[in-house]
Amino acid sequence: MSSSTLLSPDSSTRSLLLESRFPDELRPGAYTAVITCLRVRREEKVTLICDRETLLIAASLAQELAARGCRWNAFVLEDLAPRPLTGMPPEILADMESSDVSIFAVQAQQNELRSRMQMTDVVNRRRMRHAHMVNITPQIMCEGMRADYDLVDRLSQKVLEKARRARFIRATTTAGTDILAELNPDYKWIRTSGIISRDKWGNLPGGEVFTTPAEVNGTFVVDGVVGDYLCAQYGLLEAAPLTIDIRENRMTGCRSENHQLQEDFETYTHTDENSSRVGEFAIGTNIGVDHVIGNILQDEKFPGIHIAFGNPYGEHTGAPWRSSTHIDVVGLRFNIWIEDEPIMREGKFLIEP
Repeated sequence: MSSSTLLSPDSSTRSLLLESRFPDELRPGAYTAVITCLRVRREEKVTLICDRETLLIAASLAQELAARGCRWNAFVLEDLAPRPLTGMPPEILADMESSDVSIFAVQAQQNELRSRMQMTDVVNRRRMRHAHMVNITPQIMCEGMRADYDLVDRLSQKVLEKARRARFIRATTTAGTDILAELNPDYKWIRTSGIISRDKWGNLPGGEVFTTPAEVNGTFVVDGVVGDYLCAQYGLLEAAPLTIDIRENRMTGCRSENHQLQEDFETYTHTDENSSRVGEFAIGTNIGVDHVIGNILQDEKFPGIHIAFGNPYGEHTGAPWRSSTHIDVVGLRFNIWIEDEPIMREGKFLIEP
């Protein structure tokens, strides 16, 4: 019997990743993810999940895991199930049941949110440290993943402390955004600053504080990006923004010179009864990011406001409702007031980290 026949699928994937040559510029971001953000320890076990498009990024992460000396298994989605996924492959979910840490570094495809929610259900139940790197790219590994996350964490904590005491937050932009978010003291504010703990899994790159709002009213001009699979389709929106009207926490209409974007966004936000409901109100705090790039993974951490329609991550915020969808929208150059205190002017924080 040859040695190759003794390898389990995850063993052969480990070998593939460790033997893959990847650009050296990915190393600092991979080190930040494994050591600074996840703080993987030698005695722990890690589940690493990637797809074919992210193999080289996964290889850089695998090298850091191997250097750490921990136990880890690796999986390539397309080796286990056709894409788009209709559910997270059971082999992955089973492996996560014995892991302390998981890393999900893949490119999103349409209608895969349910499969990702199956994965994060395991993360939440087992209180794993989980790095959610959906739509990660080499550019993000070299930009957002090179931020000083200790600095981002300090700033995020200061914003969090102010937001937790507030009854409302107002935000405006010269592009036309003018929204008022009323806050529910029963809903928690969450900090995902890039330093990931068992209390809340986080996106990498990190850098935001968020909650589920009690009610949002006003107009939100999306001159940055929209999220989920629409982000890759439409990219940067500054030349043709999407303007969204919000009343009593529901999207009541949207408009854009890009009529296909408008149609696709309206379709997405009418998937189920809560798809048009504002489920997330967030302040981006990654001061290592100085421009949007057309990728929601990094762009939602850009300093400013972003909101999301759909699933409110109620398992963390305490919101009692749920949706099968979640789509973020990002604007640019915000002025932000937490009650009467200005904390941002023209996209620049007035708070020292």
